[in-house]
Amino acid sequence: MSLKELLNEKDFSLIVSLPSNDIETAKAAIAGGADALKIHLNVEHRASGNTFGSLKDNLAFFEQLVKEFNGPLGIVPGGNLENINKDELKSLEKLGFDYYSVYMKHMPSFMLDLELEKTVAGDSSYSIDTLKAMNCSAMDAFEASIVPGEKYGTALNFEDLLNYRLIVDALDIPVIVPSQRKITSSDIPHLKSTGVKALMIGAVVTGDDVKSIEEATKTLKKSI
Repeated sequence: MSLKELLNEKDFSLIVSLPSNDIETAKAAIAGGADALKIHLNVEHRASGNTFGSLKDNLAFFEQLVKEFNGPLGIVPGGNLENINKDELKSLEKLGFDYYSVYMKHMPSFMLDLELEKTVAGDSSYSIDTLKAMNCSAMDAFEASIVPGEKYGTALNFEDLLNYRLIVDALDIPVIVPSQRKITSSDIPHLKSTGVKALMIGAVVTGDDVKSIEEATKTLKKSI
């Protein structure tokens, strides 16, 4: 099943953004019940504090991962325009990755031509008018990364829910909410009520060790 099929066919899905490129970490998320996974390349990641290297640095891990997991596999190919590598993305297509995830402002136009399914994220400076324009694009999903970095790890609030609803209403494609807030089981019904199609949990919720990743994933999957 592709990410697009997952988001369109399931009522609400759970994606895990891995805090490190490590097979045991991936296995923990899989064991916890992740519907899809997201991996990073060429990125300094704010929430986890980790730096993710090139495809060459991670190739052995990726080759093992595609054998371990048969759900949708996504890649964040870089943290800015300059370090997103077209050849790496082509190699990831061949390797078995399903989709990419990248901030709109970091996305070079050549990525529109890739066969990978396309998801983009907006940051806290997003505008509803810009998002509406995306309805005429080839995007398959939007990641609502709208919480300012200094507020990562704080509780989900009512204003967040209203903003997610506004984004859902503006877009014709599925919306994914990343766990910039400290999402808990009690938040799940309220997130569902906004119309978003998936929660993507990362280091803010899962922590970065194998046990906590599996436990957090399992707990939220049960709530869903």
